[in-house]
Amino acid sequence: MKDCRIGVVGAGGRMGRLLLRLSATTPGFRLAGGSEKKGAADLGKDLGSLAGLEPLGLTLGDDPKMVFAAADAVLDFTAPEASLAHARLAAASGKAHVIGTTGIDEDGRKALAEAGKKTAIVFAPNMSLGVNLLAELVSQVARALDAAWDIEIVEMHHRHKVDSPSGTALLFGRAAAAGRGVDLDKVANRGRDGVTGARKPGAIGFAALRGGDVVGEHSVIFASEGERLELTHRATSREIFARGALAAARWAITRKPGLYSMKDVLGL
Repeated sequence: MKDCRIGVVGAGGRMGRLLLRLSATTPGFRLAGGSEKKGAADLGKDLGSLAGLEPLGLTLGDDPKMVFAAADAVLDFTAPEASLAHARLAAASGKAHVIGTTGIDEDGRKALAEAGKKTAIVFAPNMSLGVNLLAELVSQVARALDAAWDIEIVEMHHRHKVDSPSGTALLFGRAAAAGRGVDLDKVANRGRDGVTGARKPGAIGFAALRGGDVVGEHSVIFASEGERLELTHRATSREIFARGALAAARWAITRKPGLYSMKDVLGL
């Protein structure tokens, strides 16, 4: 099997540099290009140097269209507006697009589905194998337990994270809601402050903590009278997300157009 050519958009950021490094050093993959937004300080630098490797002869540019042209699949951990623009490029080029961006709303998901009519797009707010397996467990537990069990989702991330609740927390929330057969938007409680009154039956609550360099911690709590069940995932390295993205890229380049998730990649 020939190497999968990987492009990275947002390649100058912390996650982008990790994607560069693993794309260049993981057997079966070859780094094909990388881009950053116009005016970024690192434009023109060698991608290998940005990744902490020997120079690769590839420079960081500001035109994502060139990255899509050079790659079989493009990895995208950027920002919602940028990822939606990149999805349009993916649709136009027919190249696979793997999106790990968080904060994409329902309208954004619809735009991704539209782009997915022309190419394979894998969208997951968390690319970790463990997280996606846990989401399946959350759905099963929510299905098995009745409404007497309250559901609360607690997450913590590093001080630099800009969205809340995290995309992964919302992934778990959607899994729990699906298990109960309800619409998350109608039962979600994303924050409490002051005199809020008693907890509403059937609500799915969220609490977000920020501080330090925490990569990501999530707990889904099922609480009833006299007992409590907690399902927890702790990420200690961002490499788990990058490796998941590469696995998704390898999977996506052989698939027909569509909007997929990590459940599809993992056969769940």
